[in-house]
Amino acid sequence: MSSQGSPGKGVGLGLALGSALAFGGSGVAAKPLIEAGLDPLHVVWLRVAGAALVMLPVAVRHRALPRRRPALLAGFGLLAVAGVQACYFAALSRIPVGVALLVEYLAPALVLGWVRFVQRRPVTRAAALGVVLAAGGLACVVEVWSGLSFDALGLVLALGAACCQVGYFVLSDQGSDAGDAAPDPLGVIAYGLLAGAAVLTVVARPWNMHWSVLGGSADLNGTDVPAVALLAWIVLVATVIAYVTGVLSVRRLSPQVAGVVACLEAVIATVLAWVLLGEHLSAPQVVGGAVVLVGAFIAQSSTPGKGSAEPVASGGAERELSARGSAA
Repeated sequence: MSSQGSPGKGVGLGLALGSALAFGGSGVAAKPLIEAGLDPLHVVWLRVAGAALVMLPVAVRHRALPRRRPALLAGFGLLAVAGVQACYFAALSRIPVGVALLVEYLAPALVLGWVRFVQRRPVTRAAALGVVLAAGGLACVVEVWSGLSFDALGLVLALGAACCQVGYFVLSDQGSDAGDAAPDPLGVIAYGLLAGAAVLTVVARPWNMHWSVLGGSADLNGTDVPAVALLAWIVLVATVIAYVTGVLSVRRLSPQVAGVVACLEAVIATVLAWVLLGEHLSAPQVVGGAVVLVGAFIAQSSTPGKGSAEPVASGGAERELSARGSAA
């Protein structure tokens, strides 16, 4: 990875955008299933368990990975898979969607805090400005002022989702500079999904789910769509492809840059909801989306490439972080 220059960074940025697009499309497919009678937590379980089943052959291929990196796999499953999903949906039961989404996407700022205060490495002003702009734009996209609620537990749960998302970006970067000894990202994702599915099975209790919903159809803005087709999209695109492209993008960019670009997920989700669900965008949302784009661009363009001799500003997968992760 250290030999990668601008081409590698360009590929990483493309993967990050693809991941944001894939993750952003999950809500559009999940909402009709929820309205058809499925509990939100059951949709999350179906998403993770289905993706774990798809990735099972990969897990078998990398069956030695749990012995070599048990802490990494457990952390990825608990934080990057189960933690983000469970905390976010639990937060939604107590606070407005916009507030929960905004708090969750404070993760890029928290990642910069990790680099600055845990790794004790400098952060450029441009990178910090990019995060501030992205967070401000995101506030406009979700129109946080339209339903602000200060339920303490709900805010704590949303912050928990943000912290788990930090774990996703940081853990995705583990071993990226370790050469041949680096854990295969597909293996990490496969075992992370398996661990996440196991945890969510206990939490969601899928044996109480209305399974009959999956045999019918769901309403997508006036169009009847087979529920199983929506589930297939959630599993294959919004989970498997989203996680694979996301982890690969972190390894080519950095946790911080990928985290800021991930803010585009909220913009993409809003646009898709506008086109497919008829949920129209307001002027502040359009402006906010543009600000998120500007913030993401500033953050990624101000980051030195991996292996650069420059001090780490907003990125770079440092050997120090990898060593800390290996010792965890």
